[in-house]
Parts: sequence; C-alpha cells; structure tokens
Amino acid sequence: MSTDLYRTVRLIRRFEERAIEFVRSGEIVGGIHPYVGQEGIAAGVCAALGPDDVITSTHRGHGHVLARGANPARLMAELMGRESGLNKGRGGSMHAADFSLGILGANAIVGAAGSIATGAAWALRQQGKDSVAATFFGDGAMNEGMLLEAFNLAALWQVPVVFVCENNGYATTMPVASAVAGSITGRARAFGIPAFTVDGQDPEKVLEATSTAVARARAGKGPTFLECTTYRFDAHHTFEHRTRLTYRSTEEITTGRSRCPVEIQGARLTAADRAAVDAEVESLLEAAAGIALGSAHPDPAAALSYLYAGEI
Repeated sequence: MSTDLYRTVRLIRRFEERAIEFVRSGEIVGGIHPYVGQEGIAAGVCAALGPDDVITSTHRGHGHVLARGANPARLMAELMGRESGLNKGRGGSMHAADFSLGILGANAIVGAAGSIATGAAWALRQQGKDSVAATFFGDGAMNEGMLLEAFNLAALWQVPVVFVCENNGYATTMPVASAVAGSITGRARAFGIPAFTVDGQDPEKVLEATSTAVARARAGKGPTFLECTTYRFDAHHTFEHRTRLTYRSTEEITTGRSRCPVEIQGARLTAADRAAVDAEVESLLEAAAGIALGSAHPDPAAALSYLYAGEI
C-alpha cells in the first residue's frame, strides 16, 4: 500500500506540473486550479474506496479524478478541450467526470459536490446497494447553505457519505479565520455527524481515517466528516502566476511547503523503489501528453452535441 499511495501522489504532482506547463504554452486555455500540495488527501481517500463507490469533486479536482483511477491521457486531453478527453473536451478542468469509475464529476459551484454526493449515496442505498459516496470540498464551502443542507439530510436519513473538507487555509484569498465562525468540525457535529481532524499531508493517515469512515457508512451508520488540514503550494488559479497576488507571505509559503505529501510518502519507500515509481510516472505522463496533443479539437458544428446523457 505504501508504494501504491506514493505512485498516486507522485502521479498527481507530476500531472499538475505538466498541466501548468501546458497552461503557460497555451495548450490549456483559461488556466487551472492546481492541486499541488494537497495530493495526500485524494490518494488516501480514494484508496479507501471500493469499486462500486462514487466520488464528487471540486473546481480543484484533477487529483481526485486521477486518484480514483481515471486515464491520465484522457484527463489531460479534457483539459486541452480535445475529443479524446474524458468528456469529449466539453467539460474541461472543472467538470471532468467518468461514470464508469464512479467519478460523478468535478463541480465549479462551491459546495455543490456535497449535495450531489448525498443524493447519489441515498439513491444507491435505495437500490439495495452498499455503495458509499465520498465528496471533496474546501474550507470555503463550509459557509454554503447547500452543503449544510446536505449535512442535515445525510444525518437525518443516515446516508452513507463521507464528507471530506480539504482545509488549505484559504477560500481563494480569504483566510479561514476571517470567514468561518467557530470550528469547521463543529459545523458537522452540530448535525450529529462524527467529525475528525486529520493530517492531510500524510496519505497513510488520511487512508486510515477514511477507511474507518467508509466502513461505518457501509454498515449503515451514516455519514462521517473529515477535516483534512493541508496547504496549497501553488496558486489558487494559474491566473495568479501573472497577477502576483500577495495575500500569502513568502515565509508562510516556505513553511507550508515544508511538509510535502510526496516527500512524506516517498520516505517510506527504498530509494530504488521510489526511483522505479518516478520513472514509471514520467513514462506514463509523457505518453499521456503525446496522446492529448495529438487528439483533434471538437468540430464547432457539434457544439450542441452531448448535452444529454443519452447522447454519450
């Protein structure tokens, strides 16, 4: 498992770094929200899920999609708006989905993923399945009414959902202390949901906490809330690379970067094993980039195609 977790965090890190390069070269238009620094959460949560479980994601969702097993080439092509993308280039960075893997989609609306996951988990349970939903959202979503409504229904109906708050300290540029009254875990506990704070920089700690939450949900005991503390190493959005915002000090960024999930997990492997995984990831992403760049752009005449599920 240590090697698998390292492979996942390394894949996400290098995928995001390659994606940033493609933003700068213009192959990815409009920019992305980099997941650099938060890889341990996606890796740990998704490693605890079974094949019939589902996830919902956020505007910063590439890591979740990759950790759940999406094809890196198809995800890269989606970011580039190419026909070979996960959603034929129509979804882009903030709406990547793969229903065959239980990835119900990234979502650009803050807090919406929690509502969708709660509904999906409830529906699957009504069908007699023991599937669990895991939903990711940031600290900024803790002030969104739709997420709090999801907490209420999940607790009331004992819905098998794991709420994962990726607390990176900022909602865009707004510090948590300036936006969230009380505590983040306290919001969930107010609905009777067991809530725990986890070191999101350590993939194994995230896996352990999520495994307990998933087992509890699968046993019919309802939702669990995990606040995974983390730090966003890069910009909120690549647009910041040009605007040079100064809401974080150099000292803060240096301190935040000092605990890197890739390094934490990599230290658990031998040097030889780590080098082998690194080489494997580089080869995979080189091939993925080639496939994405070689894929066609959608035909403008088909701009209104694939608006409905039945067309896929």
